[in-house]
Amino acid sequence: MSRTQRSLGKRFRATTLAAAIAAVVLSHAAAVRADNDGGDESKIQQGYRINPVQLGMAGKNRALVGMGSYIVNTGGCNDCHTHPSYLPGHNPFLGQPEAINATQYLTGGRTFPPSPFVSANLTPDASGKPAGLTFEQFTQTLRTGHNPLDPPGVLLQIMPWPVIGKKTDNDLRAIYEYLSAIPSLPNNPNPGP
Repeated sequence: MSRTQRSLGKRFRATTLAAAIAAVVLSHAAAVRADNDGGDESKIQQGYRINPVQLGMAGKNRALVGMGSYIVNTGGCNDCHTHPSYLPGHNPFLGQPEAINATQYLTGGRTFPPSPFVSANLTPDASGKPAGLTFEQFTQTLRTGHNPLDPPGVLLQIMPWPVIGKKTDNDLRAIYEYLSAIPSLPNNPNPGP
């Protein structure tokens, strides 16, 4: 074998090895992307499956609304912000088939001792803003515990804002988009524990 043939053989093997490595790296990257996309898509679909109310989707981002529903409806928001949380005869904690109280869904009204702690109405106001907050105000509230509509220095009590505030900006955007798509309802007329 000539020197040229040996040199070409080495280059061919090096090129083949580099191509194989590149193929593995690209394949892995594509698998990670597909897994992330698939994971988000499955959460979005689940969000729509578990959403208990009619959604107003005009002008809304489908993916954000679905992801927001997934976060809200698997994160326990209903437990405090819907009173009562379940329809009569449909409380899963009593071994009954689950049915969310859609007529008071996220309208607040759950009281916590010592008073005057009452969960807020998270439904959109007349201008479409969840709990009457702009996205910036909503994010500030969840990140700092201070609702800018409250007097200075007042921090949310009971509300797990130190945990929720650690969510990504995209998660908070999704929650806000979902809350802006649910029906606008007045404050719960029957607050209570």
